[in-house]
Amino acid sequence: MTLRIEEQDDRVVATLDRPEKRNAIDQAMVDALHELCAMLEETPRTLILTGSSGVFAAGADIAQLRDRTADDARRGINATAFIRINELPMPVIAAIDGFALGGGAELAYAADIRIATPSLRIGNPETGLGIIAAAGATWRLPEIVGDARASELLLTGRALDADEALRWGLISSVHPAAELLPAAHAIADRIVANDSLATQHTKRALRTPRAQHPAIELELQAELFESPEKHRRMTAFLERKNR
Repeated sequence: MTLRIEEQDDRVVATLDRPEKRNAIDQAMVDALHELCAMLEETPRTLILTGSSGVFAAGADIAQLRDRTADDARRGINATAFIRINELPMPVIAAIDGFALGGGAELAYAADIRIATPSLRIGNPETGLGIIAAAGATWRLPEIVGDARASELLLTGRALDADEALRWGLISSVHPAAELLPAAHAIADRIVANDSLATQHTKRALRTPRAQHPAIELELQAELFESPEKHRRMTAFLERKNR
């Protein structure tokens, strides 16, 4: 088993679990990620992604990557899985300890929220291996940190430590290793306290291209304005305010 799943009513914790390979992402793990996505598409819940043994994911499995062909590249093996994770209905939180390199970094970039420990090392050394970061880094990273910083990181292949990643906005907070998962759960607690449909619509609006705004917000808001949960929550708010 390369992906350890812990289910709760309102969230799922998925732990990358190939400690002998520093959680390198192989075909079996990609397959497991697709199975996880199928479950969360069917029953939307917040997802916490993390890694075992003090590592998030040290990259793609180089032994498998070395033998892949042009046809394999065109299939987008990792890219397809990471796009599916990014497009899950509910938020995805990446709780990153230690290395998140190559494909591991691109998996982290696919999350909505990233938090880390002081031992974080995140980046894309692909050009040093004779390939490019083709599972989302070249278009997701500029969206997260801006074109100039993304260009520097991808063209040099260097890795950021936690302090620099925090300054760049690549992660939103840093926590001691023992507090990383509790911090991720605290974020999940805040998310699940809100209306699930409003959260899903907010994520959908955030993922919609600029040209489709503001039309997308107006349609999503129209649906929410008719929802019983909106009426219930606003009524409860007014009743508390008037006490």
